[in-house]
Amino acid sequence: MKRSFSILAMSGLFVLGTNTASAVTLIQDDAAAKGFTQVLKEQFIQGGASFMGIVLLCLILGLAVAIERIIFLNMATTNTTKLKEAVEAALKSGGVEAAKDLCRDTKGPVASIFYQGLDRAGESVESAEKAVVAYGGVQMGQLEKNVSWLSLFIAIAPMLGFMGTVIGMIQAFQKIAAVGNLSASLIAGDIQVALLTTVFGLITAIILQIFYNYIIAKIDGIVNDMEDSSIALIDMLVDIKK
Repeated sequence: MKRSFSILAMSGLFVLGTNTASAVTLIQDDAAAKGFTQVLKEQFIQGGASFMGIVLLCLILGLAVAIERIIFLNMATTNTTKLKEAVEAALKSGGVEAAKDLCRDTKGPVASIFYQGLDRAGESVESAEKAVVAYGGVQMGQLEKNVSWLSLFIAIAPMLGFMGTVIGMIQAFQKIAAVGNLSASLIAGDIQVALLTTVFGLITAIILQIFYNYIIAKIDGIVNDMEDSSIALIDMLVDIKK
């Protein structure tokens, strides 16, 4: 999906690059005179409530998903080095039950995976390893929850902008055909709407893409910690069995 979005965005920028740059320059000039918030509001209204409202909804929903994921991932992040040392010390001093109590009182997916592995430690190391692998997949699903919605909003926002552009250009050409002559004042409003929907759609996609990349990097880091910690846990259990 990211590749499709990139191709779509580059194609749109290639076709409308000059006009879009002019629109952005106009917004910047107005912002210098009136204030950014006021100009943004005016340009949003001029862009039309139909498509601009949907683009704004994509931005709001996307930011809501992004903020929820960031909070969840930050809460799921633990100091795995200290946790492994604490579990190893608990295994040596109090056995499996002491290590399970420690993991039960610790938040995060790594501690949960440790608990599942320790809970099967009484059966065999192979059973513990299977439990760690299975529960690791469950935890990975929890980490990636709702991220697909964020990527959907990233793809939809510029598409809606391009659709508004196409509709605006169609309306402009319809006026030209109806009147029978080319007048800049006749079609200026439709062209402006076309450009504004594209600009706001791309801005929305860029903002959400930044959050998306941060979330994916955060998930990758946690998953790597889960894999390393799982290997360390199995090594601890093997040492206990010896």
